[in-house]
Amino acid sequence: MTKIELPIAELAQRLNAELFGDGSGTINSVGPIGSADNNAVTFLANYKLLRRIKQSGAGAVIIDKKIDDLSMPQIIVKNVNAALIDTLKIFAPKLEPATPGINSMAQIGKNVKMGKNVSIGAFVLIETGVEIGDNTVISAGCKIGQNTRIGQDCRLDCNVVIYHNCQIGNSVIIQANTTIGSTGFGYYFIDGQHRLIPHNGIVVIEDFVEIGANCCVDRAKFAETRIGAGTKIDNLVQIAHNVTIGKCCLMAGQAGIGGSTKVGDGVVFAGGAAALDNIEIGDGVLIGVRGLALNSIEPGTQVLGYPAIERKEALRVWASSQRLPKLMEQFRQLCARVEKLEASKDDSQSGRT
Repeated sequence: MTKIELPIAELAQRLNAELFGDGSGTINSVGPIGSADNNAVTFLANYKLLRRIKQSGAGAVIIDKKIDDLSMPQIIVKNVNAALIDTLKIFAPKLEPATPGINSMAQIGKNVKMGKNVSIGAFVLIETGVEIGDNTVISAGCKIGQNTRIGQDCRLDCNVVIYHNCQIGNSVIIQANTTIGSTGFGYYFIDGQHRLIPHNGIVVIEDFVEIGANCCVDRAKFAETRIGAGTKIDNLVQIAHNVTIGKCCLMAGQAGIGGSTKVGDGVVFAGGAAALDNIEIGDGVLIGVRGLALNSIEPGTQVLGYPAIERKEALRVWASSQRLPKLMEQFRQLCARVEKLEASKDDSQSGRT
């Protein structure tokens, strides 16, 4: 694998950036402030780390304004995070691309329709009636169920399973070992046993959705489970039957959504956050780490805690809880004083008698 090397001046040019300092040094990677060497470019998006950047051994820094007493070359950009994304793409490992065509060890069912430049890896199973759009890559070990439709420019990593009748939009990425369209967790207790409710609905994943590794998106009992365009989902996330997720949402690892819950646009689930079934999460809501939404949440609200409550109130509760040990000690001292006073009072009354 060939490693890319660029003069600092050329990197600045590719980023449409202004360069301060010597641009003749060579960059071959991107690194964090603390461990980047003189062949790596680092970045500064948080000025609380300014002292650390002055101690860094990086060959250059991507930053949004010039720092006068910084000795390393500075690549000045309008948006550090956007420039970092572009830089990471420049120095990404150049892997061999998927080869268009059907691997000889794949199994293709009847009436399957494929667009141009589709790549089907080894040990892939594609069942009857599947449709796959142009330039889509189905990696080794995937299974695509009957009558499922997958759009163009998609990428399914190894061992992804998509059940029957699902609909996957364009430019969708699904990482390894994720399952789409499995039967949801729905049971009725009848005649002394839990009986599985049939799940006859589908899953719809809209355009530009990205789903991490080892996720599960359950099919609906009826109608559909839907993930809106531009939503990004981390690893180990569970989305239950009949859930609707809006556009451009973010879900961090180990988050989960209960059945039939509706999530608006631009909602953020932090790591381990969850929402109960049959509630509504409004547009722009943020549920903090390990937060649990038990009830519907109004648009634009930030909630924290278990169960989740409004952010400011949750912080007050947390601050109060930190004082509990001291308050308990004061309570014990007060109880001891009361007992002593009561004992003294009893002795006085006894003496008068």
